[in-house]
Amino acid sequence: MTPTQLTLRHLREEGWTLVEVVEHWNPHARLRQDLFGMIDVIAVRPNETMGIQTTSYSNVPARVRKIAEHPNTPHIREAGWTLRVHGWRKVKNRWTLARDVDVS
Repeated sequence: MTPTQLTLRHLREEGWTLVEVVEHWNPHARLRQDLFGMIDVIAVRPNETMGIQTTSYSNVPARVRKIAEHPNTPHIREAGWTLRVHGWRKVKNRWTLARDVDVS
């Protein structure tokens, strides 16, 4: 499973009402583009919206920096969204959410 698929499953198990992948493949640029330049997955439940960047455990610091320095971050925070980075790694042949960092 990819980090994105693991995050989708994790959020649904936590009871988030709506969970959706919002990054997409841009065939012209030949790269993946995140929503607002930083969000892979969006999760919604009553009175709460969260944007999540998913990655491997070792890439969490780079993703936290990416969000913290992104020019869209203040606008997302003003809208009341929570921003998180999920870092996944395999422990004893099982995928584990090894880092769940709040960047809000």
